Amino acid sequence: MEYVVRGWPPDGPKLRLDHERFSYAGKFVMTNTGKAVAREPVEGDQRIVGAVAFNEDRTDASTLWLRYITVRRDRRGEGIGPKLARFVAERAHERGYESARIAVNNPFAYEAMYRAGFGYTGDQTGMAELVLESPGERDPATYQSGLDLFRERDLSEGEAAFLSERVESMPPSVVDAPS
Repeated sequence: MEYVVRGWPPDGPKLRLDHERFSYAGKFVMTNTGKAVAREPVEGDQRIVGAVAFNEDRTDASTLWLRYITVRRDRRGEGIGPKLARFVAERAHERGYESARIAVNNPFAYEAMYRAGFGYTGDQTGMAELVLESPGERDPATYQSGLDLFRERDLSEGEAAFLSERVESMPPSVVDAPS
């Protein structure tokens, strides 16, 4: 698997992703966001299996926001999303950004971003998304405080089961960074 930044904001490339295989496919044709991809060789070509779109914060030039992360439906659960988020956060830090942030709206994405090395900031967006940051606070109390906010919501059976498995648990281990 190869992880590559294809462009930085505001001059990001268009990515044409198959809407049947990728969530948020339409968000990747905008050219004002940076893009990074996870790709693998298939029959002499490079197939995109994951992508992330990102942009600089409008009021804080030291912060990069990861806006959309998507992984091919048939490749979800392999850790591609967290590795891609970690890859982008590390490239952002190398580029001079002090932090990378992402807002998530479900406990699965929250956990994935913890695996990417992000930590809950204690902030929420106006759309009830929890804001995570890299580098961020990763102590168990902070991790659980974010999970508790999800526990207060109307949950699917899968989300409720996921959260019940994490009562009093430690934050997940951080994935190895792709090179």
